[in-house]
Amino acid sequence: MMIKCYKSVGVALLLLSAINLKGQKNQLTLDSCYILARQNYPLIKRQGLISKSSNYSLENAGKSYLPQFSVNGQASYQSQTIDFHDVLPGAPPGALPTISKDQYKIQAEVNQQIYDAGATKNQKEFIRANEAIQQESLEVALHTLRDRVNQIYFSILLMNEQLSQNEIRKTDLQNTLDKARTALRNGTGFRSNVDELKAELINVDMSGIEFNATRKAYLNMLSLLIGRFVDETTPLVQPESPPLVTEINRPELRLYELQIKATDIREKQLKSDYLPKLSAFVQGAYGRPTLNFIENQFGAWWIGGLRLNWSLGSLYSLRNNRNLLNADREDQSIERETFLFNTRITLSQQNDDIKKYTELILKDDSAISLRASVTASAKAQLDNGVITVHEFIAKLNDENTARQVLIFHHIQLLQAQYDFKSTSGN
Repeated sequence: MMIKCYKSVGVALLLLSAINLKGQKNQLTLDSCYILARQNYPLIKRQGLISKSSNYSLENAGKSYLPQFSVNGQASYQSQTIDFHDVLPGAPPGALPTISKDQYKIQAEVNQQIYDAGATKNQKEFIRANEAIQQESLEVALHTLRDRVNQIYFSILLMNEQLSQNEIRKTDLQNTLDKARTALRNGTGFRSNVDELKAELINVDMSGIEFNATRKAYLNMLSLLIGRFVDETTPLVQPESPPLVTEINRPELRLYELQIKATDIREKQLKSDYLPKLSAFVQGAYGRPTLNFIENQFGAWWIGGLRLNWSLGSLYSLRNNRNLLNADREDQSIERETFLFNTRITLSQQNDDIKKYTELILKDDSAISLRASVTASAKAQLDNGVITVHEFIAKLNDENTARQVLIFHHIQLLQAQYDFKSTSGN
């Protein structure tokens, strides 16, 4: 009964999701672009390959405790064998056995590891650590995608805003042109006023063409980056200002930690190299002579027991190997500190940019308010014939420039905030 209930809830959630998606068809957000770019990036395929390779290596390492089977054979001829007549010189001829100089043996051995001084355990730990390092290295490479997405996404938003402002400017000019035409028909206006307004409208259309062409180029780049078709009809949601967290949480830091952990595992492997190993073995053989070599006949035999292997050769290089590992740790620590140093410098610069754009936007708002007041006054003066169309267009262009600058600074502020977020890794 509970399973049916869960299924009903699941179906309802799917229906709600479908309705929500239908209402937001083709809508893109900055976060969704991050996800799509990551999924579409060819390097992401390495994630599965790294995991598979690590699993194979772990399986191989685990098989070191499986019984090891070996077979070898030997045929030999030797210059001398035991002569029992030398031991018992008084024995009659033929009374003592003779050992053949040609000898034959085929042998099979099963060896079972009992204790390997932690070599297999350390090997498995190192394989897992190496997998984590490769996966985190992949995350470092994928993290740079965020900066590329930011640059393209905010460039499209900028073009959208500039196109919208361009349309507002076009509407203002068109309304003024309509009034100039009416005045011309009524005999109270001049043809030059109409022509100058038409020429300015052409300039507006040219600006629109440039904005559209630039936007199309960025849309094509975004389509390639996220693996999804995006055009001018695709709504891009303008993100809100994110909280600025100064703590650095980049994948590079996790990578340095994993590298140091791998170095610690390598040091444990040095210890297992000089500790004794113990194994059990069973040998079965057939040949001549057998264990009872006095018979000098072909036969089978077996031997079983324990084998201790203690190689101390690694002690000669133990000190140098440890010094090499300590040098690796120090090098990794230096790289980490250098990364943090450079990242803090970048964050400081980006924070200064955020402050700069915030202050500029306040100035832009004041400038636009004044420019709008001047334009409104100029429009009234134009209607009353106090100023020329050329003078009015100059005032209108000044207001438009102020609004374009505000748009530019606003998008730059957002991009600087998200660049800060990306640089800090939060």
